[in-house]
Amino acid sequence: MSLTGPYDPDNIFAKIIRGEMPAVKVYEDDRVLAFMDVFPQAEGHLLVISKASQARNLLEAEPEVLEDLALATQRLARAATRALQCDGITISQFNGTAAGQTVFHLHFHVIPRWADRPLAGHASGKMEDPVVLTGLADRIAAAL
Repeated sequence: MSLTGPYDPDNIFAKIIRGEMPAVKVYEDDRVLAFMDVFPQAEGHLLVISKASQARNLLEAEPEVLEDLALATQRLARAATRALQCDGITISQFNGTAAGQTVFHLHFHVIPRWADRPLAGHASGKMEDPVVLTGLADRIAAAL
């Protein structure tokens, strides 16, 4: 998919926002939702999305949406760092298919990192057990 085009209201993240698909939630308010990535690149990998925008990528996002997402992403990265005692944290955001974007709803990845653990490929690993994700989500949420 290109960088431009119509928003698909049936994308997986829109369905999660509407409660039509399950997600292991870490944080939610009226504008932002954070949940565990079911195909994590590392332990504690979570996604931060806007509930208030239909922007498909960063280039389409409204300034207030970017502010909400940036602040929530920072808060969640700090919580993940405290909860999981990681050595570092990767925050990534993809725009367009050529850049690796696979879900066309603006989102940020928060990926805890450890010096001695390799990073799995983006959107290419195995699906994680929901029980494991729930335990990680609870630990991160408790550190908020």
